[in-house]
Amino acid sequence: MLIVVSPAKSLDFETVVKTKRFSEPAFLSEAAELVNGLKKLHPEELQELMGISEALAAENFSRYSNWSIPFNLNNARQAIFAFKGDVYLGLKAENFGTAELNFAQKHLRILSGLYGVLRPLDLMQPYRLEMGSSFATRGKKNLYEFWDCKLTEALNQEFEREKQPRKVLINLASNEYFSSLDSKALNAVIIAPVFKDWVNGKYRVVSFFAKRARGEMAAYIIKNRINSPTKLKDFDIGGYKFNEEESTNNGPVFKRKQKN
Repeated sequence: MLIVVSPAKSLDFETVVKTKRFSEPAFLSEAAELVNGLKKLHPEELQELMGISEALAAENFSRYSNWSIPFNLNNARQAIFAFKGDVYLGLKAENFGTAELNFAQKHLRILSGLYGVLRPLDLMQPYRLEMGSSFATRGKKNLYEFWDCKLTEALNQEFEREKQPRKVLINLASNEYFSSLDSKALNAVIIAPVFKDWVNGKYRVVSFFAKRARGEMAAYIIKNRINSPTKLKDFDIGGYKFNEEESTNNGPVFKRKQKN
């Protein structure tokens, strides 16, 4: 079973990381190709491309100017500790022990506009490049065309190495990032949990809470070494409860009446 999550815009390259273990991204050469193209853009062009402030454009211009390989622990950081958005606040990887990191390394995958697919301990240098960006290279119109079928094929290769007869992908990524995969070509059953909060008299998906809940579910799977989607029904972190009435086999729904 594999879990996919989105990356985050917020990064942390300052907090001390407990482990020295690391691995290398599978698509580092593709990332280098994208960075080579990004290095040619002026801050004003980055600002327009990414729809960001002048200060953020300057920051990312500096990031890409300084981006270089090979990666090591002096110039890069393990992905699971580098991202600090809502999903990762729910994941709380800084609390993982060796066993949790081992399980995460085997089962958790981070989809990335720049790096393609990252394992938790894959090293990365700071960047900002959303999957929905119109930037690409090789004459491609956008990053979806740039990555094409590569990310789907990479996950299928991992499913082929699994010993379990039933292949399952738990989709905890946003639509923007999951769209980089060809769901019809994935050799796995796709389970996409839905998280709803009670707001203004009805249950609905609230982006901020849903992002954190995705991280909490990923952590729940990792900490409990879950290898069957049926066990997801027991997820009750943050006040969420499984709702059988609204759930489907491939879309379990979790609700909470009052946010914590």
